[in-house]
Amino acid sequence: MTIVWAVVLFGLLIFFHELGHFIVSKLVGVKVLKFSLGFGPRIIGKKIGDTEYLLSAIPLGGYVKPLGEELGEEINEEDKARAFNYQPVWKRLAIVIAGPVFNLVLAFLIFTLFLGLKLPIAIPDLDSITTAVENVMEDSPAMAAGLKRNDIIVAINGSSVGDWNEMAGIFSKNPGKELKVTVKRDDTLIDINITPEPVKVKDETGSEVVVGRIGISKKLNATIIESSSILDAPVKGVEAVYRWCVLTIEVVVKLFTGGVSAKQIGGPILIVDAAAKAAEVGVFTYFNFIAIISINLAILNLLPVPVLDGGHVMFLSIEALRGRPLSEKVLLIANKAGMALLLLLITFVFYNDTIRIIVPWFQKTLNP
Repeated sequence: MTIVWAVVLFGLLIFFHELGHFIVSKLVGVKVLKFSLGFGPRIIGKKIGDTEYLLSAIPLGGYVKPLGEELGEEINEEDKARAFNYQPVWKRLAIVIAGPVFNLVLAFLIFTLFLGLKLPIAIPDLDSITTAVENVMEDSPAMAAGLKRNDIIVAINGSSVGDWNEMAGIFSKNPGKELKVTVKRDDTLIDINITPEPVKVKDETGSEVVVGRIGISKKLNATIIESSSILDAPVKGVEAVYRWCVLTIEVVVKLFTGGVSAKQIGGPILIVDAAAKAAEVGVFTYFNFIAIISINLAILNLLPVPVLDGGHVMFLSIEALRGRPLSEKVLLIANKAGMALLLLLITFVFYNDTIRIIVPWFQKTLNP
């Protein structure tokens, strides 16, 4: 069933994103040559009107191909009126932005449906994600070491941590071992030594293992959005999407400033694993997860990186300001640099996924 949940998730995300590009292209009079779910070799396809609708072999994306989108593409004189690169800037901007906007629409529809069913939507505060300490337990290793409420743990044994799960994992793997913990208290960095207390717990297989605990808890603050009626649900749905967008942007900023560890960035393997776990919990959790991922996809797609939608928005904005487009040579170099950056990011997230999911799975399989 894991594959089924993954296919539904990626299918919805890709379909809504590309549907946005497709619908707006049609509305502004641009000819669409292809609408594909997936990349690579065609599995099945059918041409209806000007557009060939495809299901392709690699399900990690999709694309809409308007006429004249590619650099240097030759366009017949009679087709120029319907070619992407012959449209005014505002039309091209509308087509580009429509993909991320439709991802937000998907999240809005999911949130509104659940709010209409009287199911609340919870948006965690950023402090719930970071390493801010809320409570220090009595007679715990943390209290003995002098850790205090509102301290922020920034490093352990010299290695930075920016995520609660990463930090807790380090303590868990070092029972009985003294660790040097760097703490930010107000505006001052201090070092303290903490020895996690060995505690016996049962792992996912039911086996007893020894882990380290220091006796702290994180902040669990969250904004709860509820709807008073079906008519109120769309308004609250917009609020839920807005608040999740703000949180996502805050996390992205923290990633670039070091406030959240880059080790927590995940890719398709992590998403598949998380989707399967969410589906096991229930329909609400699963579709709530889809909505959150859809919002993340929208925000990340709008980053000003060439080959992403945000990169196209950046180039079109420059064109609008200068009154003419950048040269094809500049655009080609920028797109190659963007693709190289994207490939590095893909490699990095697959590495993270492998370390976090694949390696532990093999260890459990080979050493049951």
